[in-house]
Amino acid sequence: MVKKINIDDKIAIGGKHTGFILLAGVCVIESEEHTLKVAERLKGITDKFKIPLVFKGSYDKANRSSITSFRGIGIKKGLKVLEKVKERFGIPVLTDVHCKTEIDDVAEVVDVIQIPAFLCRQTDLIVEVARTQKVVNIKKGQFLSPSDIVNTVRKVESQKNKKIILTERGFSFGYNNLVTDFRALPIMRDFSYPVVFDATHSVQLPGGEKFFSGGERKFVPYLSRAAAAVGMDGLFLEVHDNPSKALCDGPNAVALKDLTSLLEQVKLIDELVKTEKMV
Repeated sequence: MVKKINIDDKIAIGGKHTGFILLAGVCVIESEEHTLKVAERLKGITDKFKIPLVFKGSYDKANRSSITSFRGIGIKKGLKVLEKVKERFGIPVLTDVHCKTEIDDVAEVVDVIQIPAFLCRQTDLIVEVARTQKVVNIKKGQFLSPSDIVNTVRKVESQKNKKIILTERGFSFGYNNLVTDFRALPIMRDFSYPVVFDATHSVQLPGGEKFFSGGERKFVPYLSRAAAAVGMDGLFLEVHDNPSKALCDGPNAVALKDLTSLLEQVKLIDELVKTEKMV
């Protein structure tokens, strides 16, 4: 049985036949004003469907394709923005870390610390994150089979931290492309931790535009519905009010105007599957 992980005193993920939660927000924090606007829209939409929300925002994207790409507003300003999201909207927040020196500051603010996919084998980073005893969201690397993620799980558990979420985000398929093998969801669920499907990064085309990554956002609804049909504990989406103007990962981000219909469809499938006790 999949463990129930408490994210804060109101929101949990996993457990037996529970609905899914949404981990969603901006790829990179562009500004305080923009982030608060997106968070407010997300809160309104998820409240309508009674879907628990964890807001995601990165203060620094250290794995951009090009040295000239926008990386974010930095840790000090970024954490202040995330703190304001928590206070204003009463929702937990998630961000990713790329180096050990940032972890303590991040742990003081966020509810979930995310291990980026490219760093999911970096033992020292993972162990230091685990020591905070925060909820740890592990993004499965594009280069790993789903069964291999158990090694990362054991690194977190080594610090007596069992507040773990596993996220599937596609697998490298040739050059500049990803493919989703939905067998990954039940395989990773067998480790007894909740599993999230990252629908927006799964349609990314890494480095597909030479100096930045491309994406095929038109396929996000298809993959999201498929993940709900297979069985998931959470859905991860990066959203933007104007994806074509986003400073990072715009080609695979969901437009806020399209989010309501997407969540409506996914929620119906999720409820049907879990009512039938298929997962």
